Amino acid sequence: MSSKKNKKLTPTQQKYQAFAKAREPKPSVLKNCFKAFLVGGLICTFGQVLQMLYIKYFNFTEDTAGDPTVATLIIITVLLTGFGVYDHIAQWAGAGTIIPVTGFANTVASASIEHRSEGFVLGVGSNMFKLAGSVIAYGVFSAFVVTLIKVTIQALGGI
Repeated sequence: MSSKKNKKLTPTQQKYQAFAKAREPKPSVLKNCFKAFLVGGLICTFGQVLQMLYIKYFNFTEDTAGDPTVATLIIITVLLTGFGVYDHIAQWAGAGTIIPVTGFANTVASASIEHRSEGFVLGVGSNMFKLAGSVIAYGVFSAFVVTLIKVTIQALGGI
């Protein structure tokens, strides 16, 4: 707790805060890093297996197999979020579940589920992109800037 907040507390409350802080369990950083690495690696390995299956059984190339792989990961993540399973995995694994595709899908799906009681337009539609909207906006803007740079270099006879 910051010292500014401590100044507003009474001496008894400050003593209690110090007492509680001394007895709260310390997080195991190494254990948390291992769990995040394990789950993140499993998600990525599953994505790689999916991509290999699309290449082998559906005659995709390495270049074209990425799109259905990402779509499948998104669908699985949304389903797991809807059934409440993804939250349990994320609680255990921590940062390992925020791999861009699955983390983004979970963010959108959980916001949609949380606000479904407010209706489809004002609830789901307006709230599902609260967190994810900035990611989309940044991605679109970044793609625009990179395209401008590429077109400018090509126009100048570069690449």
